[in-house]
Amino acid sequence: MPVEVQELPCREGHIGLLTLNSPDTLNALTEEMIIQAQEALDAWAEDDRICLVVLRGAGDRAFCAGGNIRTLYDALKGQGDAEAPARFFTREYRLDYSVHRFPKPVIGLAHGIVMGGGLGLLSACRYRLVTPDVTLAMPEISIGLFPDVGASWFLNRLPGRLGLFMGLTGARLNVSDALRVGLADLVIEPAQTDTLLSRLQDERWTGEAAADDNRLFRLLNQLEALDYRGLATGHLEQHEQTIARLSAGDELPVVVDQLLASGSDDPWWQACQKTLRHGCPVTAWLVWNQLRKAQQMSLKDVFRMELAMAQECTRQPDLVEGIRALLVDKDRSPIWSYPSVADVPEDVIERHFQPEWDDTDDPMGLD
Repeated sequence: MPVEVQELPCREGHIGLLTLNSPDTLNALTEEMIIQAQEALDAWAEDDRICLVVLRGAGDRAFCAGGNIRTLYDALKGQGDAEAPARFFTREYRLDYSVHRFPKPVIGLAHGIVMGGGLGLLSACRYRLVTPDVTLAMPEISIGLFPDVGASWFLNRLPGRLGLFMGLTGARLNVSDALRVGLADLVIEPAQTDTLLSRLQDERWTGEAAADDNRLFRLLNQLEALDYRGLATGHLEQHEQTIARLSAGDELPVVVDQLLASGSDDPWWQACQKTLRHGCPVTAWLVWNQLRKAQQMSLKDVFRMELAMAQECTRQPDLVEGIRALLVDKDRSPIWSYPSVADVPEDVIERHFQPEWDDTDDPMGLD
């Protein structure tokens, strides 16, 4: 099964253990996986025996590399199931919203690659535990999509316009970066994950969410402390002031030009510039607008906005072209609809923010 669903008995109560189990694809989410995970969460939310949930990924390489959009390529080209892309995004966003609003504590155990939809899932968890090898990113500008799965919410909460920078450049953050900006709460060694599950099973859970959350918080703080001095040096430690300065401004073309003109010998910075330089100009505008619009939005409305954006992306040529260049032909030479951010018409961007759904017509059925 691409999602393994287990219920682990504790001294009192049970743990719901959800394992993304497609290591050959870096646990990238398919519609089948999303359905299985949603069914488990819906059942556990109503099951008095289940006191908390643990979410993890199988294999050594990744927690979750995002949505498996390669599987949508034929449909996006007008072949196969034409409804698959809209259905996929609708179900993925509902799943992420369910984790955000889950009525019991949720622990995310993340290792290796955590990108796109993987970071969306991790960010939705109450407790976000990562291993030292973790790599976090929102790289959607390379495929003509946008930072979705609630990114308008969690990127806006990063310091110094870092969220904008991550969306524009697909910047890859290491474990020290993740801790520095609050995308992770705690670092544990890979060997500690099984130990943690055993510790959780040795507890008496009450089924009272607030009491169990308090007990869980104290238990996590009692884990054997990792020597953070041994972690890889963070990239942001060296560049965050530059990022804040260059990402400031009221005009996107100016910000993009500032970022591309900045000189640095650091390979990490150069990789960020390369992604921005070759990324989709429409995506850059979507990032710019989604973060601004979401500043005054509720989480529910953020997900509704992003679903409208995603559905419009499925109707536009850039997403198909981005998937082709990166995952099908793998020539990494996409031909975008517009050559630069300065060339993108405003009405093209505004179409991505319609319709505006509410509680009466929301396709996700959020409440």
